[in-house]
Amino acid sequence: MVSTNYAPEHAGIGPYATQIAEHWAARGAEVHVLAGMPHYPAWRLEPAYRGVWRTEETRGGVRVHRRRHTVPPRQTALRRALFEASVLVHGLVAPPRIPRPDAVLAQMPSLAGGILAARLAGRYGVPYVPVVQDLMGAAAAQSGIRGGDRAASAAGAAEAYALKRGTLVGVIHESFVDKAAALGVDRARIRLVPNWSHVARPSRPRAETRARLGWPQDQTVVLHSGNMGLKQGLEVLVEAARQDPEVRVVLMGDGNQRAHLVQLAGGEDALPNLHFLPPCDEADFPDVLAAADVLAVTQRASVLDMSIPSKLTSYFAAARPVVASVAAEGGTAQEVIRSGAGVLVPPEDPGALLKAVRTIADDPAAADELGAHGPVYVDAHLSREAGLARIDALVTEALETTTKRTTHEGTART
Repeated sequence: MVSTNYAPEHAGIGPYATQIAEHWAARGAEVHVLAGMPHYPAWRLEPAYRGVWRTEETRGGVRVHRRRHTVPPRQTALRRALFEASVLVHGLVAPPRIPRPDAVLAQMPSLAGGILAARLAGRYGVPYVPVVQDLMGAAAAQSGIRGGDRAASAAGAAEAYALKRGTLVGVIHESFVDKAAALGVDRARIRLVPNWSHVARPSRPRAETRARLGWPQDQTVVLHSGNMGLKQGLEVLVEAARQDPEVRVVLMGDGNQRAHLVQLAGGEDALPNLHFLPPCDEADFPDVLAAADVLAVTQRASVLDMSIPSKLTSYFAAARPVVASVAAEGGTAQEVIRSGAGVLVPPEDPGALLKAVRTIADDPAAADELGAHGPVYVDAHLSREAGLARIDALVTEALETTTKRTTHEGTART
């Protein structure tokens, strides 16, 4: 597997890459992962890896090969390009020394990861399977980052290179099918492999966790967990806190926009009902989510995002209502509607968001009923077992496809 993000990273695609690799190892496979240095979502290199150029470590029965790369604390088109270039160059100069694999899988949106995986598979003459978690070309075009149009063009070319070489191409949502096809991928080679809920269910009473966190029982708590990046548009939650002092807004996580959000609020403690929390540990995470009254997912109005934020599957498992401040045509909105576990409001509209929050808070029984749809949806569609089985089936089909093709070509030569 090639995945820039991997454990101990606990947000984004890292947990999915880790669970896939460890699942294969548990079934007796020899698994190697070419990964970056842990840095996400804070976009700060973890202290244990500072000064390290290359390292190999074993985690959960998986051999992880890490290569150093740049870690831009702020996102611009140039810095993102340098990040991808450093991942690509180091991976090309110092590929992992491994036995000939049976298959190579890539976790995208990493452009460098997709290219590296395609080249590794080509070197060994084995099936190559990219799994599309997101597409950087569309994200760059919509990001508002300086140089976004040029970045989008370059990213689109890199994505086309990586995807067209796939034996099969996995996508986590049906809305990616058209985008992959537009990049030159034959639709007959595209398979749907949705993500799953990768967190445990809450285990402690909500009142107990709220008391420990200092959240009053009679105050409505809106929680956003995860990356604080540009595309999330978390300014809407800062403004919501400013407009309604009775609602406690909690931003839990890290990212390159955290300092900007603190400044927008006037400082860490300027708004008494706005709280910035660091990411909590994995064991405590489900209980913290469940302790909130409303779980928020937000995106900028300019972002028509087809990806499904990893936080959403965790939100559903927590059995709390979701308020999605996102474009109605995007993948996030579609998933919230499909689950029946939340409501949609227009993006970047703090008034509409607060109205939805108050409606939920005013009827606790209805709120509990709304949130209860989440675990039901997870059990039916987003279980870890089902998700891993879909990945297994994807790789198995790629292996069988390559075997049939090789046999056919050999017969034709004869």
